[in-house]
Amino acid sequence: MAGDFGVIKQGTTTAQARPMNAGWKVFWLAVAVFGAALGAERLLVPDIVPIAFAEEPQPEWAVQLAFLLRTVELMTAIVAIIALVLLLGAWASGRLRRGAL
Repeated sequence: MAGDFGVIKQGTTTAQARPMNAGWKVFWLAVAVFGAALGAERLLVPDIVPIAFAEEPQPEWAVQLAFLLRTVELMTAIVAIIALVLLLGAWASGRLRRGAL
């Protein structure tokens, strides 16, 4: 049962399927936060470049907000990618142990 991450078979409990469910929760939470940060950036600071030097003067608060939102986007994107890679690795490991792949 050690290699069957998240696979619910007859006679198994939901506690045995929790590692995969927790991974999916992390993935979908990261995707939701990424979407919220992306939407907030497009809504609040649509024409601001999140760097200190631009060709035309930009309000300092807008540059800081754009930088913060871009940081949140990039962090949640990498968390979602890492979670997805780990989930796919656990899924493939379980399939290989059963000889299904």
